[in-house]
Amino acid sequence: MRAVIQRVSRAGVVVGGTQIATIGSGLLVLLGVENGDKEKAAEYLAEKTAGLRIFEDAAGKMNLSVLDCAAEVLVVSQFTLLADCRKGRRPGFSAAAPPELAEPLCDYFVDQLRQRRIKVQTGKFRADMLVDLVNDGPVTILLDSLRNF
Repeated sequence: MRAVIQRVSRAGVVVGGTQIATIGSGLLVLLGVENGDKEKAAEYLAEKTAGLRIFEDAAGKMNLSVLDCAAEVLVVSQFTLLADCRKGRRPGFSAAAPPELAEPLCDYFVDQLRQRRIKVQTGKFRADMLVDLVNDGPVTILLDSLRNF
């Protein structure tokens, strides 16, 4: 699994002209599920996401997590995070898990965050989404379960 985590002052998702999710200060998590990923990968990424100390404390140092700040998280599935661009100019997506495997793992990741008492909203799996965000910092972190286990 791969996650691009952005600290945001706000973020939202629109599907078919309707706003389906919106958060204030918190994290936008773009999540890609790879062939062969299991629940352990989702657990690992949820733990890392919840504990990342990327919010500023009173001294202005990045020392607080989303848990410490009671911030919100918006999770958006994004299979394109697994694009292979090594050959040619058109990305290949054969590393991305098929939807019937990816969707339950995305849901499991969200459930893992919620079990940690984090307020989570989501995009809509397999939908054409407009994702709006204001990156705060900017702070953008890449997590990959295969490289970090």
